[in-house]
Amino acid sequence: MTLSQTIHLTKHHGLGNDFLIAVEPGTDLSPVDAVSWCDRRTGVGADGLIITEPLADNIWSMLLYNADGSRAEISGNGIRCLGQALGQHLGVDLSGSNTHTLSVRTDGGLRTLELSGDRRSDTIQAKVDMGPAKPGPQISKQWKSVGVNVIQQAGVDIGNPHLIVEVAEPAAIDIAAVGPVIEADYTEGVNIHFVAVTADNAVRVHTWERGAGLTQACGSGACASVYQLNQWGRVGTSVDVTMPGGSAHVALADTIFLQGPATFIARVELSR
Repeated sequence: MTLSQTIHLTKHHGLGNDFLIAVEPGTDLSPVDAVSWCDRRTGVGADGLIITEPLADNIWSMLLYNADGSRAEISGNGIRCLGQALGQHLGVDLSGSNTHTLSVRTDGGLRTLELSGDRRSDTIQAKVDMGPAKPGPQISKQWKSVGVNVIQQAGVDIGNPHLIVEVAEPAAIDIAAVGPVIEADYTEGVNIHFVAVTADNAVRVHTWERGAGLTQACGSGACASVYQLNQWGRVGTSVDVTMPGGSAHVALADTIFLQGPATFIARVELSR
């Protein structure tokens, strides 16, 4: 007879993009666990499962499974949520002007986070060095088949693959219908972002995420979108990105910085 194990998780969200996080779980967790626990009807419900363990002094690992069990290289919202979970685990004091810096090794490379407090007791702010961008996946030729009028498009890689699609109004697109059709053309999957410029320093982004589907926000996608729109001469280097779940800030330099909130939801105990 196999004895059941109790797994301790915390649940967090970054602008509505939610994650279950296991800090030093003490046992191997698998894609099967992610699929089971992330299911919104029969599980706890989340866009992904993040597993972390210490690697060295102030350096932690980040293993991210999407809700469908596939493995993702990086998540801008997920890594901020992980930062909050680690801050809680380590007993970090973010009151007043206190900050805390830590590093996380992801499948997309090493990322550094600076954590700070927020006026809301359940929320922190996290500034993440997301690394530089480089050319990403090829553009899609399927837009006419799904009835989307594209102004321009480009692929961007920021540790994970993104397709940036400028349109007149992202909210007018049925992304739940369009996203799977376009993503099917990409063997490794792709994150698809429908973007519109609203000011020199402001954009609106709606997203279809590989492995999770329609999400409220995508942090790495916000970074990739601002980078590409800057390359097109559409925005500057300091940009507010509004998504259905809320707003984050992206700053471009030799690297890309993402700043936004992470909010604690609950502590979870699961038998396995």
